[in-house]
Amino acid sequence: MKTSATVIAIALAFACAATADNASSGRKLYKWVDAQGVTHYGDQIPPEYASQERQVINSQGVEVGRVEAQKSPEQIAAEEQKKADAAQRQARDRNLLNTYVSVQEIERLRDQRLNLLTDQIKVTSQFLDTLNSRLVKIRAGSMHFKPYSDDPKAPAMPDQLAEDLVRTGNDVRTQEQNLRQKRAEQASMSLQFQSDIDRFKELKGIH
Repeated sequence: MKTSATVIAIALAFACAATADNASSGRKLYKWVDAQGVTHYGDQIPPEYASQERQVINSQGVEVGRVEAQKSPEQIAAEEQKKADAAQRQARDRNLLNTYVSVQEIERLRDQRLNLLTDQIKVTSQFLDTLNSRLVKIRAGSMHFKPYSDDPKAPAMPDQLAEDLVRTGNDVRTQEQNLRQKRAEQASMSLQFQSDIDRFKELKGIH
């Protein structure tokens, strides 16, 4: 329901009458809308409307300011995150422009770092192959001893063999994890450099 012209006139008349006192006391006049859509004027906001947006008006009923609605913790957190993201983007842009002078320079650095990772992956893969071959031999040897042998007269596994079996198995798992990490790092680095190249072109107006 909208406020009638008569109600507004009366409210504004009240506002005008109170202006002098408000000016001397430093109090402000506000305009707000209640849940039924009725517009109200006054120098104090009822508690139930204190958290919503309201306008500050002068003696002629003209809006001269605005008080934003109180924000929820979630809204505040979202705004702070938005500001942080914007600041991070600006810092990234400055870093790109201050670090590189051309797309070719970014590509050269990309290739150097990706080649280094490729070499590390190759070395890790070769070491993993060696460990797996060693583990196969150790497991084959362990089949002659308890608890892996079906022979009831089989001797107990020597401590050194058992230790080698456990240690080599752990080494294999460690190198497998290293290999996965190196490959993931390679993929992530490639994407990051491509993103930097695209953004650098955008900042420089390169098509």
